[in-house]
Amino acid sequence: MHDPLLNHARRYADAHADRNGVAATPVDGLVILRETAPTMLQYAVSKPLVALVLQGGKRVTMGSRSFDFGSGESLVISTDVPTVSQITLASRVLPYYSLVLELDPSIIAGLVGQMGSVPFEINQPIRVDPTEGEVADAAWRLLRLLEKPESLKVLEPQLRREMHYWLLSGRHGGAIRALGVTDSNAGRIGRAVAILRLRYAEPIKVEALADAAGMSLSAFHVHFRNMTSLSPIQFQKQLRLIEARRRMLAEGQSVAVAAYDVGYESVPQFTREYGRMFGQPPARDIRQARAQMVAVA
Repeated sequence: MHDPLLNHARRYADAHADRNGVAATPVDGLVILRETAPTMLQYAVSKPLVALVLQGGKRVTMGSRSFDFGSGESLVISTDVPTVSQITLASRVLPYYSLVLELDPSIIAGLVGQMGSVPFEINQPIRVDPTEGEVADAAWRLLRLLEKPESLKVLEPQLRREMHYWLLSGRHGGAIRALGVTDSNAGRIGRAVAILRLRYAEPIKVEALADAAGMSLSAFHVHFRNMTSLSPIQFQKQLRLIEARRRMLAEGQSVAVAAYDVGYESVPQFTREYGRMFGQPPARDIRQARAQMVAVA
């Protein structure tokens, strides 16, 4: 791995990581993750992103497929998909560090327009490959600017754009190119996903989502499942359950308050669906999660 990149990431994360191991940065969509021990399972409906692992190891599972990766490798998630992740290799002596950048469809669209028509890949929402040198180098130069705020204001946009360019130019390119094609199925489904993320706690008719995507209802159902592995209703349900779990774990909300806040009208229904997703009722799951957090602290 690019040692200067690891050194800059380590210095910044050690100084700025919060209690969850997340070091936010002034760069839009960029965070550095730091953990000093293996973690419990983390549930998410992931946004399109690239994660460069600089030290340690991680496992990400989508459906029946698991991806194990470590130092010198990158994970690319090219569409909104449900994932279960866990940091598997980390210690106080050798913490886990990774650099995570959310992919920006507007940057990708501009680059795709300039780079010309190249086929993109479908049905490959997650992939792991060795981190390419050009990507690591652009990331290193971007992190260097975190120590120079005045320079960051001027140079950050072009360095974020450069990182996207090298991702599009390299082995990851085919998997993320569709994000920049406005009228592609990925772009259309992305509009519906954005509505669901924003209004997850509200009742939303699938017909309205299909209209936002500019598709017939039947075509929308097919393409939504192809892109996300879920139906629109299942996708919204997972967003609700994951947010409810976060509220109970991080904010101390009760089961009932969390259930109603994310849009459920019935606590028993919430409890049943929570148990199906997380393997046990919410109160027991949160107790165990808190005990695990104390054990690794």
